[in-house]
Amino acid sequence: MPRFLQQYPDVTLDLVADPAFADIVAQGFDAGVRLGEAVPRDMVAVRFGGESRMLTVASPAYLDGREPPQTPEGLADHRCVRSRTPNGRPYRWEFERDGHALSIDVPGQLILNRTELMAQAALAGAGIAFIPQRVAAPYLADSRLKAMLEDGSPAYPGLFLYYPGHRHVPPSLRAFINVIRATR
Repeated sequence: MPRFLQQYPDVTLDLVADPAFADIVAQGFDAGVRLGEAVPRDMVAVRFGGESRMLTVASPAYLDGREPPQTPEGLADHRCVRSRTPNGRPYRWEFERDGHALSIDVPGQLILNRTELMAQAALAGAGIAFIPQRVAAPYLADSRLKAMLEDGSPAYPGLFLYYPGHRHVPPSLRAFINVIRATR
């Protein structure tokens, strides 16, 4: 986004962050951003960044005196910082073992709807969080968070910008798409 704003200083970029699945056409948006698997089939999708994966992380303070989980099932013995899916259901943490998907309903009394808030809660020692690698990376780099269960965290395609293919693409959106493609 900074590159786009530098190249197009006369264009206003209006971003709305909402975890709910919005109908971008009905709500008048030019485009949306979703995980690849959640992009509606009738939309044109442009990869927005690379592959990612979810990481199970906790602060050293939370782990002090506790045995870190050795398996996803071991999360049952911990406080976890949970989230909800866009439809309101508690999110089940997804792992992979021997090529098979594993979905775990983790315990925890704190439920948040933003990954950045989940990272902050983990930093504060509230429990183990399951957050995107891109969010966890700076905290892992300076050892404020520790990753666990990394072998069972499968990669996923990441984020995609999507827009309706059946209507005219505004010049500002076309320019944004071009910047995304040049940045990859």
